[in-house]
Amino acid sequence: MKFSSSAALAFAATTIAAPSTPTSQDKPRAVQAGCTSAVTLDASTNVWKKYTLHANKFYRTEVEAAVAAISDSSLAAKAAKVADVGSFLWLDTIENIGKLEPALEDVPCDHILGLVIYDLPGRDCAAKASNGELAVGELSRYKTEYIDVIVKILKAHPKTAFALVIEPDSLPNLVTNSDLQTCKDSASGYREGVAYALKNLNLPNVVMYIDAGHGGWLGWDANLKPGAQELAKVYKAAGSPKQVRGIATNVAGWNQWDLTPGEFSKASDAKYNKCQNEKLYLDNFGPALKSAGMPNHAIVDTGRNGVSGLRQEWGNWCNVNGAGFGVRPTSTTGHDLADAFVWVKPGGESDGTSDSSATRYDSFCGKSDAYKPSPEAGSWNQAYFEMLVKNAKPSF
Repeated sequence: MKFSSSAALAFAATTIAAPSTPTSQDKPRAVQAGCTSAVTLDASTNVWKKYTLHANKFYRTEVEAAVAAISDSSLAAKAAKVADVGSFLWLDTIENIGKLEPALEDVPCDHILGLVIYDLPGRDCAAKASNGELAVGELSRYKTEYIDVIVKILKAHPKTAFALVIEPDSLPNLVTNSDLQTCKDSASGYREGVAYALKNLNLPNVVMYIDAGHGGWLGWDANLKPGAQELAKVYKAAGSPKQVRGIATNVAGWNQWDLTPGEFSKASDAKYNKCQNEKLYLDNFGPALKSAGMPNHAIVDTGRNGVSGLRQEWGNWCNVNGAGFGVRPTSTTGHDLADAFVWVKPGGESDGTSDSSATRYDSFCGKSDAYKPSPEAGSWNQAYFEMLVKNAKPSF
């Protein structure tokens, strides 16, 4: 998905994998869904203090199947606990909107269902592994067949709380990869599409976070201000929706929250990036967002960042070998701008194939620090899941 530009500052990226296809035959768990009255979320406050990220049924099903395939009883017991961890549901295709109604069947009143909005035309303009279904120029389809359909479903369920991550990688790519023709072609559609999503998903029971890459991407000194301005411009184009709380960082990423010194602090170009961990990124990008006129609170993906020091470069984003599950979702972050640590990326679902002959093969999935073999983006990788469990910090 993300690609590191070859420019002087080596702009970095992470990965987003397109999650697996619907398995809506699952039976809902015996839990009362929704509240007795309509939900109203105050996006000027930290809603995670009140709501728990829901462990959605689709990831639960993947995990339970994975557990059944583990012969080591000790490891299986640990892996089984992953099913109860809240994580975001990826609506990465028009077809996968079909997951949404079934996912609502078991969300209790004190839980919030996390959704990733992720289907822009020309998606992932700087990489191949997670290119989307909509071509550049198909913005009308994005609006009518994707966003409008999701809006209709959310409006039909006013008694359930939703947290949305809006279009991972899109706006950050326009900041650092604007030299690529694919990103030039996608730029106007990205901006208009994200603005349309923000405006129309601005519902009382929804809180939104716009994807802002991570400290190794927009955290470079030369990227902080342009990055903040890019996000704020689209936010304002949407009419400054009141349900936008701020940003999502480290989505599907590997960066540490507060590791000091940072993972790449000894790199030759470290002097150009003061954001060596995600905490420092919020310390620096947060004020830049505020100056640009946009809300600046954040959720941080800690789903797979349990182990540090595995990557050779910031921009190596694909199926990092040796990774482990990270801190479980919590609103206890110790930082005023960090609303919560959450699991956005479903650990175990691949970032991209390591098969160099595949159409969607991205060279980052063939690097020496990438796990091999790995299937197509979004497909389940049993061995990788087991590795995440074994290396989890804190352990299960």
